[in-house]
Amino acid sequence: MQNEHLEEARRQLEICNACRYCESYCSVFPAVHAARAFSDGDLNQLANLCHNCRGCYYACQYTAPHEFKINVPKALAEVRQDSWEQFAFPQSLARLFQRNGLLLAVATIVSFALLIGTLKWVGAAGGEGFYAALSHNAMVALFLPVFTFPAISLMISVRRYWIHTGGGSVNLKDMYGAFRSVLEMKNLAGGHGDGCNFEDQDRFSHARQYAHQLVMYGFLLCFAATSAGTLLHYVMDIPAPYPLLSIPKVLGIPGGIALTLGACWMARLKMQADWDLGDRSAWGGEIAFILLLGFVALSGLVLYALGSTAAMPALLALHLGSVLTFFVLTPFSKMAHGFYRFSALVRDFKRKNTAD
Repeated sequence: MQNEHLEEARRQLEICNACRYCESYCSVFPAVHAARAFSDGDLNQLANLCHNCRGCYYACQYTAPHEFKINVPKALAEVRQDSWEQFAFPQSLARLFQRNGLLLAVATIVSFALLIGTLKWVGAAGGEGFYAALSHNAMVALFLPVFTFPAISLMISVRRYWIHTGGGSVNLKDMYGAFRSVLEMKNLAGGHGDGCNFEDQDRFSHARQYAHQLVMYGFLLCFAATSAGTLLHYVMDIPAPYPLLSIPKVLGIPGGIALTLGACWMARLKMQADWDLGDRSAWGGEIAFILLLGFVALSGLVLYALGSTAAMPALLALHLGSVLTFFVLTPFSKMAHGFYRFSALVRDFKRKNTAD
């Protein structure tokens, strides 16, 4: 199936290269038109450079029922999904998540929650606040390997992708361009800055760009809150719980709200979108990841609101179970696409800077 997807993408892009009507639509087509032929590595690079805004499809005169049957968003989405499974480490977990994402996420959350609940009964508790339900040492013992595994897995996966696409060496100018593009979500604004055609055919909208920004900046705020709590605990010897106006709460509460709203918005847009312009086989895994991300944020907010009630131990187990699930599944979920797309952007800026 992977070879079929590559061949179909190659066929369509060769036609696009002859037409060149969409030259300024996004980052993909200038890269397409800079090439005369497309290796498998080139196709994987172009697929991960594509942000599936779908503007090219509605502008194209060669879509079905024309005999060319051009559908670049779908062709690149299928290659992109294949690439994530091909380079993932281990590959079997990536395939399992994409086919049974929601079931796997729910089962993993429940398993971790039961494990955390069991730890309390065997004496791994004691202290104030959340530590009354699960001790700090028990939390560290749970989270340290779970944080380490996805970091190693993603490094191996991205390295495989980089070698396959012929990334080579880069400089600070290439990295800066890619970082700026990510922070602005520029590629989700369409080639002319009018927005995507993702959720409503040929109507331009910035909804998908804004939803992604809410998710990204919400996640970064939550990560900063966790990092601040770690520094307070280990460097300044100020253990949790922290008051409302502390740095972890000032960063974490707005981050949790933004992440929850962004994930709900993305799920809504995903359900409105045309399935025929993406990879149908990946839809379950993608929606499972979005719902998991939203549940992590929402359960954290609920835990904070009800942290002084009798429901706290159960809510803590559920929240920590979802956080652990999120990190365990990150290398195989849509979260990994951020690392591949950043790598694709770095490589594309290298191409443009070299041409200049």
